[in-house]
Amino acid sequence: MRICIVAEGSYPYILGGVSSWINTITRSFPEHEFVIFAISANSSCKGKYKYQLSQNVVEVKDVFLDNINIQLDGGKKGKKYRFTQIEKEALRGLLNGDITSWDNIFNFFKQRKINNGSEFFLSRNFFNLVEDLYIKNYPYTPFTEFLWTMRSMYLILFYLLSCDIPKADIYHSVSTGYAGIIASYAKFLYNKPFILSEHGIYTREREEEIIKANWVKGYYKEIWIKYFYNLSIGAYNGADFVTSLFETNKTLQIELGCPKDKITIIPNGVDVTKFEHIESNEDNNVINIGAIIRVVPIKDIKTMLKSFQLVKDKIHNSKFYIMGPADEDKEYYRECIQLVKQLDIKDVVFTGSINILEYVGKMDILVLTSISEGQPLAVMEGMAAKKPHVCTNVGDCRDLLYGVDDYYGHAGFIEYVMDYGGIANSIIKLCNNEKLRSEMGQSGYNRVYNLYKKERFIEKYKELYEKFGSE
Repeated sequence: MRICIVAEGSYPYILGGVSSWINTITRSFPEHEFVIFAISANSSCKGKYKYQLSQNVVEVKDVFLDNINIQLDGGKKGKKYRFTQIEKEALRGLLNGDITSWDNIFNFFKQRKINNGSEFFLSRNFFNLVEDLYIKNYPYTPFTEFLWTMRSMYLILFYLLSCDIPKADIYHSVSTGYAGIIASYAKFLYNKPFILSEHGIYTREREEEIIKANWVKGYYKEIWIKYFYNLSIGAYNGADFVTSLFETNKTLQIELGCPKDKITIIPNGVDVTKFEHIESNEDNNVINIGAIIRVVPIKDIKTMLKSFQLVKDKIHNSKFYIMGPADEDKEYYRECIQLVKQLDIKDVVFTGSINILEYVGKMDILVLTSISEGQPLAVMEGMAAKKPHVCTNVGDCRDLLYGVDDYYGHAGFIEYVMDYGGIANSIIKLCNNEKLRSEMGQSGYNRVYNLYKKERFIEKYKELYEKFGSE
């Protein structure tokens, strides 16, 4: 069986939870072939994989967004396309954010009605569609600004839908958004099943980014948010089966328009045995506090550093390890380094990419200060290593640490997002109580061992692949 995994901004070019999940899936099913449809930002990364691909990954279909060049200044202007009334209505609905059927859009691209993106975005047809939308909904904004907003909004989508999609027996997207639409389009083209495994809630994450973004003017934020919601609706409607990591995310998926009867909860899983013989911290004179994390804004490293400053003032023998790649957002990494200098925090170490097994055992406490998460593998791996955690109340962190109607006990503390004072207080509480650290670490291990083992999660996906691959 050939399975095409559609990934956006993750495997095989970015380290982290979703990428690690994909790597686990491909390696756990050597009997199947995998094709990776990788939507990535920067073509300079081509071939520079962060993971050693397993032998059954037979192809990586790269689509780099920085290769998009519609050459608006030099393209042919004013071209007129002959569209049917159904095609016109489909395009109008797409641009207006009230699309009723993605199949009409998919059929439009299947017929290759647009071979040159630059000509379409400079065409009379596109101009007229945008002008109608402008007069109806946005007459109080500058028209030229609105026109360029619409071009930039739909440029990536049109580019992706114009790409060749590898043939496969199953299409498996690990998010909604662009990846979900591509998988839905592949189902339309080849009449093959589409499985959607949503880790975080893509639309909510994009909404948070847009609300905070300086590059989107206030009166255009709503249209951008609506655009991403429509992408998710296309993925939900196209999918034959949708998985969610935990109950709260399932509820959100239903609220966002996913049919309830499509969704099944399949939690992540970790290989607990990998952490059985890791080295521990044998220096009783130092307390090691760590975060297994990518240095990117959504992980909110700055709040972590501010909390570390307060901890260091009280726990002088503490040391802080930020363990993970720092090359994904170099500007943000520089800002974090500068903050360390400004706050004059001692004993902060940015390790870069690491082998988690070489570091996690030496930590006494692990911390996660993310603004948004799904069901973080880093936390589950830390629990497998018997480490207590302090996490923000995002994604499934509360249920991982506190449990849901189980008897395993608390595996750490949950604090509010950006509350560096509360985070620091909980870290200090753990620093001052070795017995509490041990008890919470054991509670976390017991919960992971009994509820989140890798074998259970792989078995569920084995059943899915067998079911849909035989259809």
